[in-house]
Amino acid sequence: MTTFKLRLRIIGLLALCLALAACSAVKLSYNNLDEVAYWWLDGYLDFDTAQASRVRGDIARLHLWHRETELPRVEELLQGLERLAPGEVTAAQACDLFEQARKRLLAVAERAEPAIVTLALSLTPDQLQHLERRYARNNQEYRREWLRLPPGERLDQRLERIVERSERVYGRLEEPQLAVLRRQLAQSVFDPQRILAERQRRQQDMLQTLRQLQAPGLELAQARGLMRGYFERVQSSPDAAWRAHQEALTQEGCRSFAAGHNATTPAQRETAVQRLRGWQRDLRELARNGAPARG
Repeated sequence: MTTFKLRLRIIGLLALCLALAACSAVKLSYNNLDEVAYWWLDGYLDFDTAQASRVRGDIARLHLWHRETELPRVEELLQGLERLAPGEVTAAQACDLFEQARKRLLAVAERAEPAIVTLALSLTPDQLQHLERRYARNNQEYRREWLRLPPGERLDQRLERIVERSERVYGRLEEPQLAVLRRQLAQSVFDPQRILAERQRRQQDMLQTLRQLQAPGLELAQARGLMRGYFERVQSSPDAAWRAHQEALTQEGCRSFAAGHNATTPAQRETAVQRLRGWQRDLRELARNGAPARG
């Protein structure tokens, strides 16, 4: 498959399972995820015929592996959430769940690495230019969405998104819960300019790595080393200030999750339990049934 953007889509196979909360089409969405992933990736790299065939096969194999191997582990994560849902949650417990999810994401990325390298080696200069232009468009969209908003509107937009995700789990939130979320966001260290700067650093790192992979006579082991180095720099940025900011955002997220959950009512927590159980049933059925037949 492909680069950091491909890796994000691969990771989406797992993230979708955790974030599809309350969607009535969980199974349909998961079963069609390989097709969605292919077209998403093609938008970044504009595959030729040979690449398209190989990428579709790689995605299908990764999807099948994820279905058989990772869905049961995602179910275990949901079981952990279900056990916590009826009571109070601490920030430490929230961070523990976050770390478990992070490990699952890394497992998917590691599984995909050989296919990523293979595709990266086949990319042409025109495709790298296509990727660079796509990065530029994405960055422009990010500026419009976050940097050009007044602080008050930015807070409202973040609140809207958090409420939407939370209501998929707990049902409708009432003013006491909304007030807790507003307070958490008002104290946030979220800095969209700093996020954009790190995003652009990763993009340039990715483009430089891909160009290094075009060197004549490069051996496969060298290519894997270059790509692995890039992935390591994504996991741990060379920018110490960004690493500190990222850790602050993580800890803040854990505290906010705990505060938001602890503000919910017994009825809302029971709704969360029932929905978590429903998603677990969906995942078990997906894992048991295997890949759907294609017409």
